[in-house]
Amino acid sequence: MYDQYYEFKGRPFQLTPDPHFYYESLTHRKALSYLGYGMAQGEGFIVITGDIGSGKTTLVGHVMSNIDPARLTAVKIVSTQVEGDDLLRLVAQQFNITDANVSKAQLLQRIEAFLHAQARKGLRTLLIVDEAQGLSISAIEELRMLSNFQLGGQALLQIFLLGQPEFRDLLNSVELEQLRQRVIATHHLEPMQADEVAPYVHHRLALVGWGGNPDITAGAFAAIYAATDGVPRRVNALMSRILLLGAVDRLREIDENVVQAVAADMGLDSEYVPEEMTASPLDDAAELAEESATVSLDDDVEGLTLEPEDNVFTPEPADAEPIAAETEARPFDAPVDAEYVEAGDLPNAMHVDESMELMKVREEIDEMRRIISLTGDRDDRQLMIAERLDAIEMRVNSVEARSEDQEAALRRVLTLLVEWVEKEEQDVRAA
Repeated sequence: MYDQYYEFKGRPFQLTPDPHFYYESLTHRKALSYLGYGMAQGEGFIVITGDIGSGKTTLVGHVMSNIDPARLTAVKIVSTQVEGDDLLRLVAQQFNITDANVSKAQLLQRIEAFLHAQARKGLRTLLIVDEAQGLSISAIEELRMLSNFQLGGQALLQIFLLGQPEFRDLLNSVELEQLRQRVIATHHLEPMQADEVAPYVHHRLALVGWGGNPDITAGAFAAIYAATDGVPRRVNALMSRILLLGAVDRLREIDENVVQAVAADMGLDSEYVPEEMTASPLDDAAELAEESATVSLDDDVEGLTLEPEDNVFTPEPADAEPIAAETEARPFDAPVDAEYVEAGDLPNAMHVDESMELMKVREEIDEMRRIISLTGDRDDRQLMIAERLDAIEMRVNSVEARSEDQEAALRRVLTLLVEWVEKEEQDVRAA
C-alpha cells in the first residue's frame, strides 16, 4: 500500500532477506574483510555469528551473488537440527548426488569424487551452512571430516558457518577442539551504530526510487535507532509500519513524533534520542561512502568478484596461518575477531610446541607486513608500525632459546595488532 502512495518501485523494508538491498555497515565491512582473508587461504572454516536480524543471511546472499561460477562452486544449506548422517545427505543433494539408498561410506566416496572432479576442472568448492547453531556435535564433526579431503596437498572443500551467538558457545565445547584448530577467520556482527541508521534507510529507499517523499527528519532517525538498537531487521519492521502510517495519513514528512507513535503501538521504547543524530542524515551517508572508498577487495581471491563499492580489504592469498589479531582470550585456542582481544591477555592453553608458536609469530609478522604494503603509500603511522614489527621480530629471534621470554614476545605481538585495529576503528568513527 505505502509503496503505491509514495510511488516506490518496490518494498524497501520487507523482512525477507534480499541481497539486492545489502548495505555495508562498519561491522558488515569487517565481516567481508575476514571472509575475504579466509577465502584467500582456500581451506579451513570461516565463522560469522550475529544476533537474530543482524543481517547474516543478507551478507551471505550478497557474497553468493558476487561469486564467479567459472572459478568457484558455492552451495548453501540451512541446518534444521540434523544429525551427522542427515547433514551428509543434505550436502550430497546440494552437490546433485541424489541417490538416497547408498551407505554412508558410499556417500562419502561420491562426495569426495565430486570434489575431485571440481578440482580437475580448476574449480574451488565452498559450502555455506546457515543457522549453524542448530547443528549437533555429530553433524559438525562430519563437516570437519569433509574438510579433510585433499588433492595434491590442497584442500578440496572450504566451509563457511553462519550462526547465532550461541554457536560461539557450541564451539567452546571440548568435543570440537579439533574443529576449532581449523577455524581461520571469524567475526561477530554487531548492530548498526547510531550514525549508520540514516544512511541505511536512505540506501534502501533509493533502491526503490525514493525522491525525498516522505522527508525523514534527523529526529526521526534518532528515534528509530532508540527503538531498534540499530538491529537491521528491527529497523525494517519499524520503517515498514512508519511508511504504512504515512500513507494512511498522507504524510510528506516523518518526524520523531510519528516514529514514537508507531514504536509505542509496536511495544517499542523510543524515548531516548542520541546526540550523535544531530547531523544531517545525508551528510552521514556521504561520510560513510567516503570512508568506504579507502579499501577494496583483492582480485586474487579466487572465485569471489565484488564491485569496487563493496569496499572489502583482503590480503593476498597465502599459506600463512591466520593473523594473531584473530586470537581471542577464550577457553580454547581458536582464531576470532580482533575486537574481542584484550591487550596483553594471552590464552592460557597452548596446544602446540613452543618452537612452532615462534614460527607462527614470524609468519604473522610477515602477514602484517603484507597487509601494510597493500594499503598504498605508507603514512607515518604505518611506518612506525613497520618499525615496531621489525623490532618485535628481532626480539622473537633473541628469545628463541629462552622459553621464559616467549610469552612476553607473543603478548607484544598481540598488543601491537590490537592497537592497530582499534586505531583503525577510531579513525573511521572520528571521520
